[in-house]
Amino acid sequence: MKNLSQAEEIDEIRTLVRNSGLRSTAARITVIQFLRKATSPLTHAEIAEDLTPMGFDKATVYRNLIDLAEAGLVKRTELGDHAWRFELRNPDEPEDAEHPHFVCTECGSVSCLHDVEFKTPKNKQWTQVGTVTEILLKGICSECEEK
Repeated sequence: MKNLSQAEEIDEIRTLVRNSGLRSTAARITVIQFLRKATSPLTHAEIAEDLTPMGFDKATVYRNLIDLAEAGLVKRTELGDHAWRFELRNPDEPEDAEHPHFVCTECGSVSCLHDVEFKTPKNKQWTQVGTVTEILLKGICSECEEK
């Protein structure tokens, strides 16, 4: 992310939201600012926990996450635990660009694996499977391994 002043960042987010066809509201700007700082996909509960003290109720946060996801600004992912997680889409990537995630089976932490690339072989077996849209890796994170 570029080094922007607070005002420049808000202006950039306003433009991003408006260009997606949504109204630029304080809640949407705050949600995007929060997701920009996140290092991994977050649940609605995790986001709302930080934003409700700022005056945004849980329903407002949820509605805005859904609106931003439908507008293509935020990606919504379910990683096998029946909880939607949200992360900001990279505007430099195509809308259907995906990256794998790693979920720790001990503590439940989630990590994005942006630098990991999987190539689907072009053989008969894979064409029978169809199109792979998401890859989820599970294991034990380095912090839990040290315990």
